[in-house]
Amino acid sequence: MGKEHYTFEDFCEIIKILRDPVNGCPWDRVQTHDSLKKDFQSEVDEVFAGIDIYEKTGDAENLCEELGDVLMHVVLQARIAEQEGLFTMDDVIQGISRKMIRRHPHIFADGKEKTVDEVLMTWEEIKAQEKADKEKADKEKADKEKADKEKADKEKADKEKADKEKADKEKADREKE
Repeated sequence: MGKEHYTFEDFCEIIKILRDPVNGCPWDRVQTHDSLKKDFQSEVDEVFAGIDIYEKTGDAENLCEELGDVLMHVVLQARIAEQEGLFTMDDVIQGISRKMIRRHPHIFADGKEKTVDEVLMTWEEIKAQEKADKEKADKEKADKEKADKEKADKEKADKEKADKEKADKEKADREKE
């Protein structure tokens, strides 16, 4: 797979190969979301150090390398999630793309924000509304799940009662004979 130029899709395929349950790398195959947390945090800290190096020296090579390491963690976490049936890298990209468009109405819609302060205020307002909408949706989902469970429990209890009544009637009928 040695190439002169790699695309994002190539990189995702590299991670997929490393995670292959049969032929993948033993280390990569056993990683979980939780087992990667410490290394992921370390890589983020190294990005901060890379930014400091760049600010002091103008040399961005270290920053570029460390951003690659963080990207590896993002792609690896998304691959693990895909293998677990949770979500895919495409889901991650779709979600963040929608979020960026939603939170930048001054660019992608008819927002009128002109200053950094106005943009930040709108960003926080949108973020707060998203949180409220998510909490409402989560509550509605929980309420529906509770109602569905109560309905299923009632149906089960009604069936058990009907089955018992039927069995009792059959028993009484047999005793009469």
